[in-house]
Amino acid sequence: MNEQISSNQINSAGHLTIGGVDTLELAQRYGTPLIVYDVAKIKSQIHHFQKVFRDNHVKSAVVYATKAFESLAMFQLANKEHCHFDVVSGGEIYAALAAGVPGKMMIFHGNNKSRAELEMAVRHHLGAIMLDNFHEIDLLNSVLDQMNSKINVMIRLTPGITAETNSYDQTGQVDSKFGFDVQSGQGEDALKQVLHSPRMNLIGIHCHIGSQIFDVTGFEIAAKKMVKFAADWKRKYNFVPKIIDVGGGFGIRYVKSDHPIAPEDFVDAIVKTIKSQAAKQHLPMPAIWIEPGRSIVGPAGYNLYTIGSSKRVPGIKPYVDVDGGMGDNIRPALYHAKYEAVLANDPNAKPVQNVRIAGKYCESGDIMIQNQPLPKIKPGDILAVLDTGAYGYSMAMDYNMNPRPAVVFVENGKSKLVIRRETYADMIRLNQKL
Repeated sequence: MNEQISSNQINSAGHLTIGGVDTLELAQRYGTPLIVYDVAKIKSQIHHFQKVFRDNHVKSAVVYATKAFESLAMFQLANKEHCHFDVVSGGEIYAALAAGVPGKMMIFHGNNKSRAELEMAVRHHLGAIMLDNFHEIDLLNSVLDQMNSKINVMIRLTPGITAETNSYDQTGQVDSKFGFDVQSGQGEDALKQVLHSPRMNLIGIHCHIGSQIFDVTGFEIAAKKMVKFAADWKRKYNFVPKIIDVGGGFGIRYVKSDHPIAPEDFVDAIVKTIKSQAAKQHLPMPAIWIEPGRSIVGPAGYNLYTIGSSKRVPGIKPYVDVDGGMGDNIRPALYHAKYEAVLANDPNAKPVQNVRIAGKYCESGDIMIQNQPLPKIKPGDILAVLDTGAYGYSMAMDYNMNPRPAVVFVENGKSKLVIRRETYADMIRLNQKL
């Protein structure tokens, strides 16, 4: 049995269950492809993060990075668990508000926020705007003057740390589209400009070194650097940050070769580093914020597919086709991301073949899993791909005019449809005839 499947996830019929619900029943009731979230796993990871801060007796915020998976139900769930929210567009702000999230619980990120988006953020009194560049400082000042308003801001810094991860996931190095470079002095220039603004209340500093990181060393170095910046700026400008936000990027296990530590262990190391460095620098202890996304929803998500045709050529690894693919999970095609899968109707079955799991989209690159051991299979069987909860539905698309899948939340043996399956009519609703 796959190590990511626990024994209590197998019911008396030998089927895979999620949140106490038989996956074959889910597939029959809601159809496939289907994205399923185990709500208890989401809550548990949020609680683990919160416990680390309580145990270390520090002020904190768990800021859910909504881009990992965004829906009204997810906003509601994380809001009930006392999360803040990292939003990166007017659309995410709109959705969060529609779900009942107070504006004060949102932090507005992004490297090219529009004037309309900034006006929206100010109008709804967002908790803070994360300043990313000099143009944005000027633009926000103009918006605040026009609206005769004030707002909390933070400064995003690039501390010059290259995380050991996919190059697309690296964000803390000098050569990044995000944030103010510290080494060249841009960070300090930004600080002076913001402190000079009567309409901006600077509450903290932020960095994010990357995503899907397995080694805590980069986070410890980043934490030390952030405290050093704070100490230098206290001495030069009498600025003391109330918050140090170290971002997210805590790695999760996708396949057997992944060996991450528990996400909360990253946070424990970060907290202890900031505590010791703040004391060393004679700096008041700041609140510590983190911005996890993948580590909260990734392991809680499953994609269910129906197996269809197969292609078998002597001397070539077989292709097994499913009824979804890059339209509901583009990460394998985009990042060469790796996943593992099990046969939902018999996860304990002994493998007898290694196959490629291919999607139905008209692209040769639509291969979801390059090497998947499987037992004997037949068309109509249900395949469950594991740990798909992050960046699947968020990046879903209607390529080839295939509708986006439904999303279901499961907990305590009950399931609830939280995003209905798109229809053909949905896909053309914005089209206009000539």
